[in-house]
Amino acid sequence: MPPSTAEAAFHAAYDALLARWPADTDELDVPTPYGTTRVHACGPEDAPPLLLLHGGGATGTVWFRTAEALGDGHRILAVDILGDTGRSVPAGLPLRTPADLMAWLDALLDALGLGRVHLLGHSYGAWIALTYALHSPHRVDRMVLLDPTQCFAGFRPAFLLRSLPVLVRPTAARALAYLDRETAGTDTDPGWKRLYALAAEASAGRRRPVVGRRPDPSPLRAPLLVLLAGRSAVHRAADVEARALRAVPHAQVETLPQLSHFALPTEIPAEAHDRIAAFLR
Repeated sequence: MPPSTAEAAFHAAYDALLARWPADTDELDVPTPYGTTRVHACGPEDAPPLLLLHGGGATGTVWFRTAEALGDGHRILAVDILGDTGRSVPAGLPLRTPADLMAWLDALLDALGLGRVHLLGHSYGAWIALTYALHSPHRVDRMVLLDPTQCFAGFRPAFLLRSLPVLVRPTAARALAYLDRETAGTDTDPGWKRLYALAAEASAGRRRPVVGRRPDPSPLRAPLLVLLAGRSAVHRAADVEARALRAVPHAQVETLPQLSHFALPTEIPAEAHDRIAAFLR
């Protein structure tokens, strides 16, 4: 579809997911030296802050069920990761390296007036969360990682091959077909699938997420909960669990057997949200 049409369709899908957030949600545009960061904020302002970092191409709107489940006891702050899809706007200093990404997060927390936070990240957002907890351990209380990628194990080669056409020539139809294939036999929210597919086309050529090497997690001291998708095609959950426990012996690792990688976080079951809430307490 023409660029203007793709952009309009993406923003309509984005707003449709935002409409599913709690009624008290505020949309914040937070300035940093690297550009303006869009933050979806809800929950009591004096509650412990919980920063949510989405998977690649998902946008911060993907956390609508988590905001509903955890928003009574936490100040929910879900960002559109700068450099990725969404309504954050790069400007000023270039965001090119993991060090830049860490400096952006430091600046974001400073601008929000937060000294310490809990972190909850999915996939690419989990890699950012872990990297940040190693970079700024004094600012991270507890951390939850959902089916983390490039944290404890690499990608399956077959998964990378299937992903390549969407990365090289992104269209909404191609991205949706890719999601349908990767989530076959599992429930994945159709509104989010539509947003992901439209984002792939609307941001083609402009999306430049910062990526880097797999970190060494062994110095991590923050309490850590890892929830793995039992039907993930990205990696083998058992391999990730074994490597995570070997690297971080104090970690708590559990598997959600019926979920695929892309079903997170929209399909987190109520008992898993209860588990996360108890861990953060």
